[in-house]
Amino acid sequence: MTASVAGAPFWATPGLAPLLAVLNGGGEEARVVGGAVRNSLLGLPVTDVDIATTAVPQEVAARASRAGLKAVPTGIEHGTVTVVSGHHGYEVTTLREDVETDGRRAVVRFGRSWEHDAERRDFTLNALYAAADGTVLDLVGGLADLEARKVRFIGSPEARIREDYLRILRLFRFHAAYGAGAVDGAAFSGAVRLRQGLLSLSHERVRAELLKLLLAPGAAATLATMSDAGLIQPLIGGIADARAFARLVEIEAQWRAQGRNVPPDAIRRLAALALRVSDDADRLRGKLRLSNAEARRLALMAGPVPEVGDDAAAQAFIYRTGADAARDRALLAAARGRGGMERIGRLATHWTVPRPPFSADDLMALGLKPGRALGTALRRAEVAWIDAGFPGDRARIDALLRASIDTEGGPV
Repeated sequence: MTASVAGAPFWATPGLAPLLAVLNGGGEEARVVGGAVRNSLLGLPVTDVDIATTAVPQEVAARASRAGLKAVPTGIEHGTVTVVSGHHGYEVTTLREDVETDGRRAVVRFGRSWEHDAERRDFTLNALYAAADGTVLDLVGGLADLEARKVRFIGSPEARIREDYLRILRLFRFHAAYGAGAVDGAAFSGAVRLRQGLLSLSHERVRAELLKLLLAPGAAATLATMSDAGLIQPLIGGIADARAFARLVEIEAQWRAQGRNVPPDAIRRLAALALRVSDDADRLRGKLRLSNAEARRLALMAGPVPEVGDDAAAQAFIYRTGADAARDRALLAAARGRGGMERIGRLATHWTVPRPPFSADDLMALGLKPGRALGTALRRAEVAWIDAGFPGDRARIDALLRASIDTEGGPV
């Protein structure tokens, strides 16, 4: 099969052609590799452009310097130099061969063989190279797999997985993003047989892959497959609810079609998959090294959602909970079979939550002095304002403020 990316938008990025010209020649060759080639052939956006080269890092840096380009040794131990060309940063990595692996990291040496460099990569669709004229070079059958939307390991699946057990998660993440149909049989079998290797990975690496997986287009079906195979539970430290996850994805899409601002969100989707009670937020924080803010958000999502019969009740809930938290709770409740969440969802995304049109100064103007009584009256006034439907007219507000003052002995 033949292909070219010469007409792809990323190929016209300022700086790319000049950089390839700098890196090519004098016995060295450079090619664009990986995601930029893959995504362009699939008609998907390209965010990063990586370059592979036969030149060693010192030569890459020297050539960049002579051409007036900035070179930064961002991953020099792995052969990577970031070169800034045309105001864009490109990671330029020397061809490599694995010398030793332990399931978490690899010891590599630099090489000059494009075949060996391709064979050390994980999946065939990630080992596509584009020469300086845009021609795609395929050394491992990646073009056919890309056309079939098959995510297939290069060589033996078990050998590839043993080199880095994170490739189990990457298999399912890439299948959810680019695959079609069932997961490749040989790859799936290898992942299941070696699933205990997932427990040796750092929490940070698991977190990064899992959160990306949760946002992939085919995440629902893929997570169901993983859950049935026992591949999700060890990662989250609990039972996975793949059905609620799938339903959440459907409801998010329905609400977006209705004009609601509900973009896919990894933490909300994690909650659908693994959150039952607020204590689960602490467990997930530990298992996935979530930030404190993410854990607090998860805990908020575990809160109750009341039955609301009208807009006023829904608005009161949204005001007290916060629009984002109310929206997320409603989405999760709907994903788990609760009806009547549409009203909260509509208002949480379209209603502008008001600020109280009064302050302690207004109460002090009515005779209250600073102190505990002032705070109590202010809270009482806010509750009355919420119950009254958030009125904004001054006469109504003044009446609420006066009613909030304990008048048994006059203003305190």
